[in-house]
Amino acid sequence: MYTTASTAVSSATTPGPPGPPPPPCAPMAPLVEPLKVEQVKKNIPQPSNPLKSFNWSKLPDAKLTGTIWSELDDSKLYTTMELDSIDKLFCAYQKNGVANEGSIEDLRQLGKHRSKVLSVIDGRRAQNCTILLSKLKMSDEDITKAILSMDSKEQLPIDMVEQLLKFTPSSEEAALLEEHSDEIDSLARADRFLYEISKVPHYEQRLRSLHYKKRFQVTLNEIVPRIRSVMEASREVSRSRRLRRLLEIVLALGNYMNRGARGNASGFRLTSLNRLADTKSSAAKGTTLLHYLVQVLEKKFKDILRLDEDLPHVREAAKVSLGELNKDMAQLRAGLKDVAGEIEFHRSQSPLANDKFVPVMREFQATATCRLAEVEDQYQDMKNRFERAVRLFGEDTANAQPDEFFGIFDTFLTAFTEARQDNENMKRRQEEEEKRAKQEADLKKLTLERKHSREGILSSINKSLSLKNTAKNGDKGEFDDLISALRTGGCVRRRYGKVQAVQEK
Repeated sequence: MYTTASTAVSSATTPGPPGPPPPPCAPMAPLVEPLKVEQVKKNIPQPSNPLKSFNWSKLPDAKLTGTIWSELDDSKLYTTMELDSIDKLFCAYQKNGVANEGSIEDLRQLGKHRSKVLSVIDGRRAQNCTILLSKLKMSDEDITKAILSMDSKEQLPIDMVEQLLKFTPSSEEAALLEEHSDEIDSLARADRFLYEISKVPHYEQRLRSLHYKKRFQVTLNEIVPRIRSVMEASREVSRSRRLRRLLEIVLALGNYMNRGARGNASGFRLTSLNRLADTKSSAAKGTTLLHYLVQVLEKKFKDILRLDEDLPHVREAAKVSLGELNKDMAQLRAGLKDVAGEIEFHRSQSPLANDKFVPVMREFQATATCRLAEVEDQYQDMKNRFERAVRLFGEDTANAQPDEFFGIFDTFLTAFTEARQDNENMKRRQEEEEKRAKQEADLKKLTLERKHSREGILSSINKSLSLKNTAKNGDKGEFDDLISALRTGGCVRRRYGKVQAVQEK
C-alpha cells in the first residue's frame, strides 16, 4: 500500500508529455430574464418649448391595481385645456437666464412635546396640601366618608381628585404620623389630613379607581368624536367625484409638463398636490402651477371649485393622531382591568363602615365594559375604513397616519382657497390698472381737444381782424385787447360745449 502511494505521488510530481488541448466550451444557454410588465405609453401632446417640471412623486404601476388611478383617464382632458397658456407661463427658460427653480417640500412638526418636572420639598408639599384642603372646604372626616362611598353625593370634582392623588401619604410619612398619633390634634392641618386618610385601606388604589370612574365618560367624549371624524373623512375622500376629477386634471398637467422618466405617469403620491405651488411661472410674477390650476377650473370645471363641500370632516381628521388615540384606548382598557382587580381585592376584605366600593364599582364596571366594547368596535371599524381609503389612493398602509394623510388634503384645500383669492386680487388689480389707463387716455385726449380748440379760435380772430383793418381806433383798441387776452390763453374757457373769450380786467 505504501509503495502504491509513493508511486502515485511520484507519478503525480513527474512532468509528462503535454496532453491534447481541452475541448472548446459549449455555448451557454441564454439567461431567462424575468417577465416585466410593459408600461403603456400615453398619448400626451408635445409642448411647443421645454417646460418647467412639476416635482411630483409617481406611483409604481404595481401599486395601481384596485386604486382610483386605474379608473382615471387624463388623456381626454387635453382637448379642453389651454395648453398654449401652459407653454407660455411655465417655459423652462426665463428672460434673465435663471434656471428652473427646484421644488421645496415644507416639513412641519405639528405640536411640541413638553414635559413638566415637579420638584417639591416636605415644607412645600405640606403648604400645597393645605391650599388644596382650603379649596375643598371639607373636613377630614367628610373627605374620608366621600372616598369610602366612592363620592356618591358628587362632592369631589374630578380636578380635586387629581390633586388628592398627589398627596397620598407614603409609607415613611404614615409611619412618622403614627408615632405622633397621641398628639394628632396639635399637628398641622396637612399632617392631620394625611394621618386620617392613611387609615383607609388601599387609599391610593381606591382614589385611582374613583378618578377613573369620573374620568371614563370624559375620555370617551374626547375619543368618540375623533373616531367619527376619521371614519367620515375616510368615507368622504373615497366617494368624492370632485376629488377624483381634480386628481385626473393634475395628472394631465403633470404628464404634459414632465418629459422622460418623470412623465407618462398613471398615478402620483398625494403629497404631490402640495408641490403645485413650488412650480413658478417664468412669465407672470407671483403665478404658480396651483394658480394656473385654479384658472383652468374656473373656466372649464367650475363644479370642482366646490371640492371643500365634499370633505367637511377632513380638517378635524387631520388633527387626529393615531398614536395618541391608541394610547387613550389602551389607558381605558388598563384602567378597567385595574378596577376589576381592585374589586376582587375588596371582596376578599372585611369592609369598613359606610364602605361602598364594591357595589358602586361593580355597577360601574358592568356599564363601562359594555360602553368600552362599543367604542372598541367603532375604533376597529375606523381603522379598517381608514386603511381602505389609504389603499384606494395607492398609499402605504403600513405607516399611514390620519393626521398625515388627511393633513395633505387639509393643507391643499387651504392653499387652494388662498390661490383663488390671489387670482381674484390679481384680476382686480388688472381691472384698476386698465381703468386708470383709460382715464389717463381720456384726459390726454381732452387736453389735446382744448388746445386745438384754442388755436382754432385764435386763427379765426386773426382772420377777422385782417378783414376789419379799417375799423375805428376805439374798436381797434378793443380788438387789440381781445387779441392780447386770447394769446395769453387764460381767458378761453369751454362752457356747455361753447367757447367764450373774456377780457381780463
